[in-house]
Amino acid sequence: MPVYELVDGRLAAANQTLFQTEGLKERQDIQRMLREQIAVLGDDLFVLAEEYGGWVDSNRRIDLLCLDSDANLVVVELKRDDAGHMELQALRYAAMVARMTFAEAIDAHAEFRRRNGLDAEGAEAAILAFLRWDEAAEEGFAQSVRIVLASADFGKELTTAVLWLRDQGIDITCIRLSPCKLSDGRLLLDVQQIIPLPEAATFQTQIGLKRQAERKDLSEQHQRFVRFWGQLMALPNATFYHGKSVPVGGWLGGKTRVEGITINLSLRKSDCQAEINIDKGRGADGQNLAIFDHLLTHKAEIEARFGGALEWMRLEKARSCRVAAIRPGGASTPENEWDVLQQDLLNMAHRLHDAVIPFLEAQN
Repeated sequence: MPVYELVDGRLAAANQTLFQTEGLKERQDIQRMLREQIAVLGDDLFVLAEEYGGWVDSNRRIDLLCLDSDANLVVVELKRDDAGHMELQALRYAAMVARMTFAEAIDAHAEFRRRNGLDAEGAEAAILAFLRWDEAAEEGFAQSVRIVLASADFGKELTTAVLWLRDQGIDITCIRLSPCKLSDGRLLLDVQQIIPLPEAATFQTQIGLKRQAERKDLSEQHQRFVRFWGQLMALPNATFYHGKSVPVGGWLGGKTRVEGITINLSLRKSDCQAEINIDKGRGADGQNLAIFDHLLTHKAEIEARFGGALEWMRLEKARSCRVAAIRPGGASTPENEWDVLQQDLLNMAHRLHDAVIPFLEAQN
């Protein structure tokens, strides 16, 4: 499907082009841009390492090694033009890093930070902040490895292999990167997730989780999270979360109209919360705090619109700032009471969104 430019009330198709034609290199350009804006590939990703090869007797390296919000490792493989056999390469990498410990992850991220001019001593704190952990939990780290393949082209052989791997319970995603050129010479990048299709992601994830559960017993806690979030996401008013994969942890993220601002839900043992999360990404020094302070000047009006007191979390040393509404009742709530808890969470999310987002849109 071509990308169209609106010119003088008419639609003009942008010209498809190639990275190679535009002089964009795989590592120096595409990989660098995605490393710096990893949310292009997934809004729950954190770059742990680049060109990672921390294993014995191998000179192969993972383009980008990431974490997701459930503490799973994510192998990201990139190709400038022809995807070739990148799924086989990614599978080897996934197998190699599957036993990574939390300590090894800290070492890998410390090296990544050193290479990018950041304080290596802050590696552990950065990982903990992203995962929202107060302290390291080895038993909850890297329980699974996901794969993300990003390329300008995917052949039939590769997509057939990927679909079969997904059917076997491997969490693998294909994202097509299509450069386009406007009439004035500007370049656009059309980013499309083609496997699984976003509109079918929740259904396919639920089917995949069912098959995985038949092959491998999930922990009781993860099973409860999957059931809880799956039921919540199926509700008509869960509009922020429709089309997302069902998480196996205690956190669910949803996008808003404002870039870098998400509307998230979290489920803890005895309480739960809806939150506006302010995260403009690494390298945006001061932006999070400035946005938070702007909202804080409207605290009384925002809480009046919401209909109650909110938690204001400036979190100067964390990756993001938050404004949250908290409700008693969490993961320990009996399942026959989940319907009330789920509706309350969604109602809080909508009220919080409507109370906060207009002030952010006005600022932009």
